[in-house]
Amino acid sequence: MTALSLCEMAVEVLSTADGREKTALSRAHAAAWFAARNAGTPISLGRATPPERPSRPEKPRLLDPRDVPRRRTGSAAGRVALLHAVAHIELNAVDLHWDIIPRFADTPMPLGFYDDWVKAADEESKHFNLMCDCLEALDSHYGALDAHAGMWRAAEDTSEDFMGRLAVVPMVLEARGLDVTPGMIELFEKAGATDAVDALQTIYAEEVSHVAYGSKWFHFLCGRHDLDPKDVFHDLVRRYFHGGLKPPFNEEKRAEAGLPPDFYWPLAGTYANG
Repeated sequence: MTALSLCEMAVEVLSTADGREKTALSRAHAAAWFAARNAGTPISLGRATPPERPSRPEKPRLLDPRDVPRRRTGSAAGRVALLHAVAHIELNAVDLHWDIIPRFADTPMPLGFYDDWVKAADEESKHFNLMCDCLEALDSHYGALDAHAGMWRAAEDTSEDFMGRLAVVPMVLEARGLDVTPGMIELFEKAGATDAVDALQTIYAEEVSHVAYGSKWFHFLCGRHDLDPKDVFHDLVRRYFHGGLKPPFNEEKRAEAGLPPDFYWPLAGTYANG
């Protein structure tokens, strides 16, 4: 049996519908990638065509973001809904991190780029499972509630723009997680939900590096083309990001991830393409 290339591994994850199965495969492929790297025999990048949209389970039902019910987070049901929303974000993040590998495989990149993205995909897989474990401990599960269908929009909009993908997904969407996660941790601390607090603290700590990967490789590509990273970032976010960058910003963690204030504050409150 011929070993899979990294792009084929990515497409296999993207083509798996069930969340637990998708993340198990993601983690297995990540382990295989790093085992080969450590042995000095890296798996080939190869080529494979990613699907336009990743496979998804029948549930949750995906709705327009405006149609997803809002629940009060102070209630037990509201906290379940919040965990469900985070699980949905994490599952999409698994696919986003694998998708970038075959999607832009024709752009020559150092092996370190693939190390970063495989590691991030592995960690996002862990995060999804942590959220599923928290939901199941509360007699719920991923798929029990409706979720919003807008998560893949950024991927579709940037499917032909490598730098646009890096700008919007890790440097905007994942950076937003650094802003809002401390508030979620505080909410679950008040509720005495120790397992959820531990899971969210793990996510919070590891998401910093995911934003940093995006910033690092965005700057790398800007340097390759002799472009000013800040100006290019502003242009790409205005082109592709559907919505405003909303303060307050977690300036400390954003700086730790390589995002200085002059990248995002000029975009605060601005809107792009509806």
